[in-house]
Amino acid sequence: MRSGVMSTGEDARIFPDVEACIDCGGCVVACKRTWDVPRDEQRISVATMMEGQEAAQGLNANSARALKEGKKPGETSIPMQCYHCENAPCVSVCPTDSLIKKDDGFVDVRDSLCVGCQYCLSACPFGAPQFPESDDGSAQIVGNGNVMDKCTMCEERQSETGKGPACAEECSTDAILVGSADQIADELERRDADVFFNDVAMDIIFGEDAEVFGG
Repeated sequence: MRSGVMSTGEDARIFPDVEACIDCGGCVVACKRTWDVPRDEQRISVATMMEGQEAAQGLNANSARALKEGKKPGETSIPMQCYHCENAPCVSVCPTDSLIKKDDGFVDVRDSLCVGCQYCLSACPFGAPQFPESDDGSAQIVGNGNVMDKCTMCEERQSETGKGPACAEECSTDAILVGSADQIADELERRDADVFFNDVAMDIIFGEDAEVFGG
């Protein structure tokens, strides 16, 4: 198991160490291979901001700290996927209760209830919801976006084998962390890495547990 995967199963969270991401795309390949995700779809992507630009002096290796200090962060790659948010906006706007936050912490899509309205796509700040073209469900009759698909955090794989999500297990730099909020916060502190997301995003992802990251 990769050192970025500290615990799995109930209450495990997934979160990026942005400073460790080298935009190799290994996470995307691992996800596609594990779940047979079609070529033109992806449940995780690596977003790159300020491509080719340097950060403020002395901060090239810490874009999160640069942002916190109000300085230019420079090129930054961010693994973007469903973070199974504590206060998931997608769940709160879903008109058919297709999206649910389960007691074990996973945010699930109930395909039979999705009408493809894409409200979740508008609400999610992390670009997680995808709407594959082909579908033979209710979305062909109601709605216009087909059935929503997104990262499952490899829930099945975690519960059946105890392994971490494929993206995290195959990340060569351990840029994708999996564990409790406390474990993730401790690991970031051990690495002397700062959280890249602002307070609003952290509250969405972790709810009250965002406090363990030191705000």
